[in-house]
Amino acid sequence: MKAVSAKLAFAVAAAGIASYSVMDAVMKDMSILHGAYSAVLWRSVAGVFVLGPVFLARRKAWPGRAAMTLHIARSAVAGASVLLFFWGLVRVPMAQSVALTFLAPLIALFLAAATLGEQIRRAAIGGSVVASMGVLVIAAGQVQAHASAEVVLGSVAVVLASILYAGSLILLRKQAQVADPLEVALFTSIVLGGMLLVGAPWFSAIPPVAYIPHILGAAALGSVSAMALAWAYGHAEAQVLAPAEYTAFVWAALLGWWVFGESVSLYTVAGAALIIAGCIVAVRGSTTAPAPQTEAAA
Repeated sequence: MKAVSAKLAFAVAAAGIASYSVMDAVMKDMSILHGAYSAVLWRSVAGVFVLGPVFLARRKAWPGRAAMTLHIARSAVAGASVLLFFWGLVRVPMAQSVALTFLAPLIALFLAAATLGEQIRRAAIGGSVVASMGVLVIAAGQVQAHASAEVVLGSVAVVLASILYAGSLILLRKQAQVADPLEVALFTSIVLGGMLLVGAPWFSAIPPVAYIPHILGAAALGSVSAMALAWAYGHAEAQVLAPAEYTAFVWAALLGWWVFGESVSLYTVAGAALIIAGCIVAVRGSTTAPAPQTEAAA
């Protein structure tokens, strides 16, 4: 593998995060107009058309039983996470939603201890305390702003999505041992799209022709993000690239303001800072690479 500079790898990772943030804005718009279920369903279907030709062109073998079992299991968990996230994103400002998703890597540390037998380090416990304070600060901001029941439910949905996403990260570790990023992304789109099609007659509808560019755009942005992050993490250490993950908060704040007219409260900024600090404390000195925030496969 050709050596590249850490700065270049960081720049590519940051570009991947920016691409995913724009996709979040497109998905929020689609979720507002057509519902989160339809938005996730048709993005998954579009993802198959975007990634399928690339997979076939590489003439890769069809995944075996073990790999397919993991694809199905993670698709179910990641799919529930994505649905909850975008349902919540409709009701909660983008910056606040993204700040709450930063809990996922921290939760994953504890799930890894419970499911993979990994030891819980003291730093992880300390980091969880700091991050929990960040969540409380964001909640205090909602109380101070007299947030509606819809906003509170949206925030709860995003937190639940983060928990499920953390579970998907554990499964992703196992997936990475039997499949490359392209296969993971494609077959998650296939499985998730297939699962959601079952409920489509009741929860979705054929999207208007005028909205097809948005659907294809969301799928393309997600694919670009996945490939950019996979390349970056293949050329630089996780500890170098991890800070790029948190640029998502800046993009979410800017896009939320520009596209949806959302404001960012000091409570959200302070809470995000505490959550990020908690995650950094938790992974400090860890020998394992934290998984990217973006749901490359979902």
